[in-house]
Amino acid sequence: MNMLKLSWKYLVSKPLNTGLNILLLALGLAIITVLLLMQDQFENQMSKDAKGIDLVVGAKGSPLQLILSSVYHIDFPTGNIDLKEAKGVSRNRLIKNAIPLGLGDNYQGYRIVGTNYDYLELYQTEFANGQGWERPFDVVLGSEVAKKLNLKVGDEFLGSHGIETSSHEHDHHPYVVTGVLAPSGKVVDKLIITSLESVWLTHDEGEEHDHAAMENEVAKHGFPETEKDREVTTLLLQYRSPMAAVQLPRFINSRSSLQAASPSFEIARLFELLGVGIKLVKGLAFIIIFIAGLGIFIALYNSLKERKYDLAVMRTIGASKGQLFIHIVLEGVILTFLGAVTGMLIGHLFLSFLVIGQEQGALSNISAWVFLQEEAWIIVYAVAVGIVASLIPAMGAYRTDIAKQLTK
Repeated sequence: MNMLKLSWKYLVSKPLNTGLNILLLALGLAIITVLLLMQDQFENQMSKDAKGIDLVVGAKGSPLQLILSSVYHIDFPTGNIDLKEAKGVSRNRLIKNAIPLGLGDNYQGYRIVGTNYDYLELYQTEFANGQGWERPFDVVLGSEVAKKLNLKVGDEFLGSHGIETSSHEHDHHPYVVTGVLAPSGKVVDKLIITSLESVWLTHDEGEEHDHAAMENEVAKHGFPETEKDREVTTLLLQYRSPMAAVQLPRFINSRSSLQAASPSFEIARLFELLGVGIKLVKGLAFIIIFIAGLGIFIALYNSLKERKYDLAVMRTIGASKGQLFIHIVLEGVILTFLGAVTGMLIGHLFLSFLVIGQEQGALSNISAWVFLQEEAWIIVYAVAVGIVASLIPAMGAYRTDIAKQLTK
């Protein structure tokens, strides 16, 4: 304890060198902290949102865009597919369940998704208030939508065309809130969910509405029955057997107007592409940490030259060689420990500023004040750097010649 106090007092007496080394080390560790937090939460959230979805079928285009727009709702859809074709695909014996989605509208930036009750069951949702939709233009709100927009059961609003807030409104019929979902930590928290019939009738602007259809109950499972030529945006498929993973994507992609994309494959490919950039940034962070470690070594080595007389006096009043060794090592450990704590704090603060105002999109699910197990290893790694950087100066203190120093 006395050695620790002595080491601390010396470091406080040299604030310039101490502060610069701590800040440099903190910068490198802050970068690693931010990368750890973002990578961990991205992977966990994407795995959670894609759970239970084996394949996504939609219009031809980018497979990754199809996954991002249909599973994670953070991109533009690739287009629509004919309802008859969608029904044809869903009848395949290799498919256990097919959930249709109708996309393309929003309310104040939150996407309106036309689907059926299977979508709610897929994410194992529960109702905080109200119930599911029964008729066209009934909607269920995700927990975050209800909270941010201050909507409750019984409220009405007008949807807008497109998936951006600047789109024009569909002003011929308002949506009515019939239920609010309990928080789930999944993508449904940020969605406005309704029936496919609601989406179809919304886009029949300029046409004569079938008022009987407006009062009919909507399809709660499967596809709605209709005599008109209708479209859906995508199908979320669940396999009946492992054999489907081999045969089904090839079968669907061979059709001219459809494409099939696997969420697990496309997200793995996305992380592989992002991994190159992450590795480069991590490499830069480790270089900064190495420079900080070198700075700590130089500072301790130079301080050893200045303090050889003081160390010799400490020996004469009873300090052992081992105590002097520990004294110098403790200085390195204290520097790097402070740098690690400061770096982690800077990393969390930076991320909290980064996600401010990000109510939607890729960063909206990132929480800045989540502490990971891996962050404990940051402190261990930093302390190890301090120990290595202080070993040579500590050996110099250990070998201090008392008689030679006192006679100078």
